[in-house]
Amino acid sequence: MSFFYVKALHIIFVVTWFAGLFYIVRLFIYYAEADEKPEPEKSILQQQLALMQKRLWYGITWPSAVLTLIFGLTMLYLYGSIPGWLIWKLCFVVGLYIYHFLCHRIFRQQQHGILKYTPTQLRIWNEVATLFLISIVFLVVLKSSLSMLWGILGLILFSAILMLAIRIYKRVRESSKS
Repeated sequence: MSFFYVKALHIIFVVTWFAGLFYIVRLFIYYAEADEKPEPEKSILQQQLALMQKRLWYGITWPSAVLTLIFGLTMLYLYGSIPGWLIWKLCFVVGLYIYHFLCHRIFRQQQHGILKYTPTQLRIWNEVATLFLISIVFLVVLKSSLSMLWGILGLILFSAILMLAIRIYKRVRESSKS
């Protein structure tokens, strides 16, 4: 019975972690877009966005990432064995933590007023979390390496469609500015 409580808590913190990851990158995008505004609008927006980033990152995203790890490791211990699909899932989870740390680097840069990425680059970066989410959910639900292969092929197709959609969105935005 305790396994199911731990599993429920794990899922809750996975959801809040992903919510934080999705929203923090949107805030990165807005911060980068604010850099194109005239003063004093630029400073006002960037100050507010930096504060929002800080509250989200340290108040929700980091705690959720840590609690996801704690409850995930507890579930792994209670599960007792590691089936093949779980090894693949854990590989994607490691990738997701790498993504999280890279987001932390962008967060720290923007907190210091350093902009290394354009809004378009950040929009593409925002979709990386989506790819991890899809991969992990398919593996957990289907629990099959063959299904994972089909899932990866679908993921590649989905990625291509996302990149195309981002390019179209960029062109539409640029044409509406004219």
